[in-house]
Amino acid sequence: MARLVRLYGCALLGALLAPGQTPANRSLTEGVYSAAQAARGLQLYKAQCASCHGIAMEGTSGPPLAGESFLANWSARPLANFVDKIQKTMPFNLPGSLSKNQAIDLAAYIFQAGKFPAGQTELSETALAQLAFPAVRMSKAPPGPATAGTSLPPPEGNLAELMRAIAFPNANIIFNVQLKDPGAQVKKQPAAAPFDYVEWGSTVYPGWLSIDQAAVAITETASLLLTPGRRCQNGRPVPVDRADWKQYVKELVEVGKLARKTSQARNYDAFVDVSEKLNDACANCHKVYRDKGGTEGSGATRCQPAPEEK
Repeated sequence: MARLVRLYGCALLGALLAPGQTPANRSLTEGVYSAAQAARGLQLYKAQCASCHGIAMEGTSGPPLAGESFLANWSARPLANFVDKIQKTMPFNLPGSLSKNQAIDLAAYIFQAGKFPAGQTELSETALAQLAFPAVRMSKAPPGPATAGTSLPPPEGNLAELMRAIAFPNANIIFNVQLKDPGAQVKKQPAAAPFDYVEWGSTVYPGWLSIDQAAVAITETASLLLTPGRRCQNGRPVPVDRADWKQYVKELVEVGKLARKTSQARNYDAFVDVSEKLNDACANCHKVYRDKGGTEGSGATRCQPAPEEK
């Protein structure tokens, strides 16, 4: 029986690994890259990465590549995955332009900046599958306001991802009313071939129906901006406990409800005014927490109020 248990354990481990992949059994703390490799990575980082991730890897328009949030995000994950992501998705404006060796050199410099020691041997593609980030747990965020009988799940995405996934597309549907009367839109027929789910979906709920749903999305999901533990793209915690942040969320909910009520009345002229109110509600928050360092924001100081606002 003991032998069967051991065999079952080995089979389960094998099922969790991709064909040809070996379990990661070494850590970054063991000196897995060379200083010369990190030096090459530094030059690549300055040319390809610093503009988005910051000179000190603090995160600007891109996420941080050092510190607690970075390590928690990659906790116990294989180095092969990290290098693969660098090679296939970076730099943001030219993904896939780096060679595997360049991606490994960049990873070596990131490890050096994160205070992981260098060793005598260069990090190789062969060694990647046997290496992993150390296991790290993010320090707990302060608990948010308790809600009787409910328990919010931990956030999945950062604030930028949440806004781009829900608020951005639905707010644009509402803003578009300033340019097009939903009641005057003719229902389109999607092309028969090739079939496109996105194109087809845009024809299912045309005109005012799409406005109704966008208003519901804005109203119902605004509370997600108050989820405890969520981080901004730059790694800073979302200021869910600040009075002004709560007020901005409240204003977003109120204008969302007004948008739904006005949309259901099919009052085009009145809805144009509502779309302006939504723009104001968004801008009031953006100018304090998003637009730091320029119109689009440098990213490094997002989610951080100015000193006089503290």
